[in-house]
Amino acid sequence: MIPRYSRPEMVAIWSPETKFRIWFEIEAHAADAQAALGVIPKSAAEAVWKARDVEFDVGRIDAIEAVTRHDVIAFLTHLAEIVGEEARFVHQGMTSSDVLDTCLNVQLTRAADILLADLDALLAALKRRAFEHRDTVTIGRSHGIHAEPTTFGLKLAQAYAEFDRGRQRLVAARAEVATCAISGAVGTFANIDPAVEAHVAEMLGLRPEPVSTQVIPRDRHAVFFATLGVIASSMERLATEIRHLQRTEVLEAEEYFAPGQKGSSAMPHKRNPVLTENLTGLARLVRMAVVPAMENVALWHERDISHSSVERMIGPDATVTLDFALARLTGVVEKLVVYPTNMMRNMNKFRGLVHSQRVLLALTQKGVSREAAYAIVQRNAMKVWEQGADFLEELKADPEVGAALSPEEIEANFDLGFHTRHVDRIFRRVFGES
Repeated sequence: MIPRYSRPEMVAIWSPETKFRIWFEIEAHAADAQAALGVIPKSAAEAVWKARDVEFDVGRIDAIEAVTRHDVIAFLTHLAEIVGEEARFVHQGMTSSDVLDTCLNVQLTRAADILLADLDALLAALKRRAFEHRDTVTIGRSHGIHAEPTTFGLKLAQAYAEFDRGRQRLVAARAEVATCAISGAVGTFANIDPAVEAHVAEMLGLRPEPVSTQVIPRDRHAVFFATLGVIASSMERLATEIRHLQRTEVLEAEEYFAPGQKGSSAMPHKRNPVLTENLTGLARLVRMAVVPAMENVALWHERDISHSSVERMIGPDATVTLDFALARLTGVVEKLVVYPTNMMRNMNKFRGLVHSQRVLLALTQKGVSREAAYAIVQRNAMKVWEQGADFLEELKADPEVGAALSPEEIEANFDLGFHTRHVDRIFRRVFGES
């Protein structure tokens, strides 16, 4: 996490102050449940809650940890300094993983809520721009080469549908990781009643982990980080599309270039796609968390801490980076400058070639074999590629084409509206009837 690519709300989730506050809530809720069961005095639980409004001293906890070499013990020692004698009843029957794992899942669910809001904002921007350009005709490309006409609105509708799937996956991943473990050493509840876990889970908006050994199984976290990685890949896909469209030779769309903005220290004319290039790099950083999260699944026996150092880094890094990146992408989409005139100019650059499939199919409808029709159309298309000829005129002059199609029938296959006649239907599939 560096300030350049961070936003305060997400950063706050991973701060030491927030972490220790969650640890406190876990211990305090557990104390309430233990008091209700008669395991500890009610006065002890009440004493713990007196620390509710206390600012935990991060420096003091760090100093204790420097001696104990154990972060949870350091926190409990500091808590005892605040609570007093009755602190001896805190953490009854619990183990460190009960605090650490439950806290991590609270942080991940809070991070997911922010990311879901980010996706909602991005989806709203994509929808608005998609409808704005629903009928803006542009060339579709395959392998980077002109294929057939589409609309710019369909490009954005595709992105909307992809991010909508990403949102659904994140909702599911959030639900999967929203579990709580207060089950004690090796997860058997030998020294703590399962009712304590149920109470803590309810108070923190989680649900009890069915079987936690001593840690919450890391397949849940692997799914969570894999989901972030997929969303990042979708983000990179859209960013890459915009980067290509901004190339000088294409210039069908470009990032907004603000007054006073500079594109190059050497060349004053430059307007570079810096934001989408940045997003491509940030997507790589988010995906960097996926493999370590997968490797965290395989722990020794009931627990080890080989996952711990990994999660201390990938938890904040992946969520903070994706939060920043989604907000940046939303801004790019909202301010994206679109050039319909350039789109039409590019589409007409090769003088009708984009209609080759329609001519091919028209010939087959007239009884020409597909193989022969392909050869006829390709022969004329190559003249456009190599000589700059006009595709329509070449077809009209070709006796084999003329033997099957009249000039009027040939021209009928050059109608752009034919390619966009189902746009409304596709939009209804993506956005519903609104």
